[in-house]
Amino acid sequence: MLASLTISNVVLIEKLALEFKEGLCALTGETGAGKSILLDSLGLALGMRAESGLVRQGADQTSVSAVFSLSNDHDVLTFLKLQDVDASGDLILRRSLNKDGRSRAYINDQPVSVSLLKQIGEMLIEIHGQFETQNLMNASMHRGLLDDYGTDADILHKLADLWEDWKQKEKDLQTMEEQARQARSNEDFLRSAVEDLDALDPKEGEEENLTTLRTRLMKREQMLEGLSIALEGLEQGEAALGSVWRALEKIGEEAQEMIAGVDRAGAEITEVIAQVNALSEVLNESDLSLSEIDDRLFALKSQARKHGCEIDDLPSKREELARDLDLIEHQDDRLVDMVKATEKAKGAYIAQAEKLRGVREKAAQKLDKLVAKELPPLKLEKAKFVTDIQPLEEHDWGPLGMDRVQFLIATNPGAAPGPLNKIASGGELSRFMLALKVVLAQVGIANSLIFDEVDSGIGGATAAAVGERLSRLSAHKQILVVTHSPQVAAVADHHFIVSKAGAKSVTTNVFELESKTDRQEEIARMLAAEDITDEARAAAEKLMQKSAA
Repeated sequence: MLASLTISNVVLIEKLALEFKEGLCALTGETGAGKSILLDSLGLALGMRAESGLVRQGADQTSVSAVFSLSNDHDVLTFLKLQDVDASGDLILRRSLNKDGRSRAYINDQPVSVSLLKQIGEMLIEIHGQFETQNLMNASMHRGLLDDYGTDADILHKLADLWEDWKQKEKDLQTMEEQARQARSNEDFLRSAVEDLDALDPKEGEEENLTTLRTRLMKREQMLEGLSIALEGLEQGEAALGSVWRALEKIGEEAQEMIAGVDRAGAEITEVIAQVNALSEVLNESDLSLSEIDDRLFALKSQARKHGCEIDDLPSKREELARDLDLIEHQDDRLVDMVKATEKAKGAYIAQAEKLRGVREKAAQKLDKLVAKELPPLKLEKAKFVTDIQPLEEHDWGPLGMDRVQFLIATNPGAAPGPLNKIASGGELSRFMLALKVVLAQVGIANSLIFDEVDSGIGGATAAAVGERLSRLSAHKQILVVTHSPQVAAVADHHFIVSKAGAKSVTTNVFELESKTDRQEEIARMLAAEDITDEARAAAEKLMQKSAA
């Protein structure tokens, strides 16, 4: 709920700090005292449009802070954590506005965009008035309000999952169809390319092997001559070591370590001789000549350039081309399977969406009946409220279903119901909003609702009915109502008065009326206008007693 509001240099308000409580809070005062300025200030903290005219004359900057007390599991706190905004403790929304029109936004003293501040503000407070009704006026929000009121969340979650499954299969099908089209247009090229690569039969690492062999072959004669000389010397050394070994053996035990050393040297020479012979064999028995190696390397490089890849990637390129060719040859079967899977997914989505429509229709009937009961006391006994559910065109389907939901009203018997904002007058619209909001009291994330002069143009029993419904609504939400109706003010749990003082430098102040006498005097003023009479005081006391009963 809104816990406090601190305002600095907003039009007629120089400094103001207010604390709010749960229940129904009424704000009253004479016309022009500054009640609208108070709401404009709150709107500034909630991220609404900022105009330089809000800055108090003589000041350089306006600042407004709104503190909200929320439960630890509130959806707003979860959302803010996803935005990397510290959301521990009380939530503080703050906005500053310079006289040049530039503004800055903060959440818990962390700079944020004004758009994020507005998004959070709309989640915390709903404002309803004669000319401002936010979500209830926005037809795109009606489906969500109806679902919140009477639809099981599991049905919605399952529908969203089925939608995602259908759309993913549809996307995969489109991708395969596009791949098939491209493959068909390249079929001759693909077939020829695969045949060329099959004939060439490239091997991974072949370029390096051929380059190494080419280098060896270019200096083969020199290498063979060197290997021959080396082999001759090694064989002579091996023979000499044999003579040394036999001489040492005659010495006996004293020469055992030396004999072991000669054995090791002999083993090393034998190993080297084997390596020399192996290399000589490779050089003498190569199946490829230098010209053949050059031709092979040229062919490999040509294919690599053709396919825009490295020589070592030619084997994988061949597999890729073969898969594209295989897609052409078997694409009909695969596409048929994917079409069936996509149609099945669509059917599952439609079945679930139709189930959801049935649930919505039942919830709509219940909602219409409950709203209808709220209308007569609000002097709308001839009016009719209808929750209209119509099927959407397929291109408008989505994870929330196939239905368009809109709240419609008819104010005269026999008239066709129409959109709220096109049928009702300002006063009627406010009362319709109140009736609907009373029924939807448990719906929506916002814990605080503000009603700005929803009782405009009404009085007597109708005003009393408005007050009674606001009081009932305050059992579920924090309600702030700006009112000129004594009947509404009388039922408030907390009563604030907005007043204006000063001659040259006019300022607006707000005080909470804590005593019964002060409240009675203010309600009497609202009843009597200019001169507060004893009769007005008596009537005010009667209203307060009636509301307390």
